Amino acid sequence: MADGFRLRIAFFSIVIGIIVLGLKFGAYWLTGSVALYSDALETIVNIASSVAALAAIWFASKPADSNHPYGHDKAEYFAAVLVGVMIVLAALSIFRAAWLGFVQGESPDFSLPGIGMNVLAAAINGLWAAYLVRFGRKARSPALVADGKHLFTDVISSLGVLVGVVLVLLTGWNVLDSVLAVLVGLTVLWSGWGLVKESVGGLMDEAASADVLDKIRAQISEQGEGALEAHDLRTRIAGRTTFIDFHLVVPGTMTVESAHSICDRIEEAISEDVPGARITIHVEPEHKAKHSGIVVL
Repeated sequence: MADGFRLRIAFFSIVIGIIVLGLKFGAYWLTGSVALYSDALETIVNIASSVAALAAIWFASKPADSNHPYGHDKAEYFAAVLVGVMIVLAALSIFRAAWLGFVQGESPDFSLPGIGMNVLAAAINGLWAAYLVRFGRKARSPALVADGKHLFTDVISSLGVLVGVVLVLLTGWNVLDSVLAVLVGLTVLWSGWGLVKESVGGLMDEAASADVLDKIRAQISEQGEGALEAHDLRTRIAGRTTFIDFHLVVPGTMTVESAHSICDRIEEAISEDVPGARITIHVEPEHKAKHSGIVVL
C-alpha cells in the first residue's frame, strides 16, 4: 500500500474532523445542551488524533537508515499512545462540563435543527470510521486503525446522547442532560485506556497473533523439504512489519547453496501469507537439533 495514499487518507481525516466539529458545535450553540457540548469536545480530540496520525505515518514511511536500520514503523505506536492520552484528557473535560451543568441547572433548548446537525455529524463519523478501520487494517497502519476505532467510540457516544436527548424531551428531567455527559465521559475514558494499552503492547514488541504464527509454522513445515527441523521461532510486530526469526536445522553434509535454496523457498512462502514480513533464518547442522519445535515434512 503506497505511503502517499495513506498520508492522503490521514489528511482527509483532519478535514472530516473539522466538518464534524462545526456541525457539533452548531448543535450545542442551538441547544445549550451540556451533553451535546461533551460530544463536541470529543471531536476536538478526533482532530488532534488525526493530526498525530498524519505526522506518525509520514515519519514511519521514511526508509531505514543507519540510525534506524529496522525502519521507523514504531512511530505510529507513539502516535496511538498520544491519541489515547488525549482521549483521557477529553473525558476529564467532559466530566467538568457535566458538573457545571448539574450545579448551574440551566434548561437546554433541544431544537430540531440542533438535533439534526448532531445526527448528520454522527452519520459522517460512522461512515468514515468504518472506512478508516478497514483501510488501516489492509494497510497495516496502527495509527489509522486507532483513529478509526476512536471515531467509532465517538459515534456510539453521539447515538447515546441523541437517545438521552429524546428522553429529556419526553420526561422534562433536565438533570438527565448532565447524566448523559457523564456517561459519554466514561465511554471516552474507557476508549482511551484501551487504545493506550493496545499501543503499549506494540511498543513492547508484542508477538504476532496465534493465527499468524500458525501460518508461519505451516509454511516452514511444508516448504522446508530437505531440512530436518526448525526451532526457536520468534516474532514481533512493529507497525506494518512482522519480524520473524528461527533456527533451521539441515543435514551436516548439505551444501550452503542447497540450504540457501530452502531458506529462499520458506521466505517466499511466508511473505505471501504474512504481508510485510522480514525474515531471518539461522541455519544449523544436525547436531544442533533440539528434536522439538517445527517438524519439516
